[in-house]
Amino acid sequence: VQLQASGGGLVQAGGSLRLSCAPSGGTFNTYTMGWFRQAPGKEREFVAIINRSGAIRYTNSVKGRFTISRDNARNTVYLEMNSLKPEDTAVYYCAGGNIWSIQSAHYDYWGQGTQVTVSS
Repeated sequence: VQLQASGGGLVQAGGSLRLSCAPSGGTFNTYTMGWFRQAPGKEREFVAIINRSGAIRYTNSVKGRFTISRDNARNTVYLEMNSLKPEDTAVYYCAGGNIWSIQSAHYDYWGQGTQVTVSS
């Protein structure tokens, strides 16, 4: 089972993008799902997580700008990104796991990553 992330692209500062993540097989409806990102030369960092009950947590730098959601009927997790800034530029990864955690090491399933580039 793999996760497929999509929706990245090039956008100007202040713009918006919506990322999507769905499994290639099976269901992740009972898992905690997360979005992480990794900028060049930096470690992978937590962006947002959502559990099967809809509890949500964001990293401080994206609060008020990003929205994570899940559609269990479509077996898909989304990351709506608004008011994008150049510092949001990174490869964004979706992940699934059994633990409510902001640590990437606790996630067992990962997507291939989708590039988000925000120009100034």
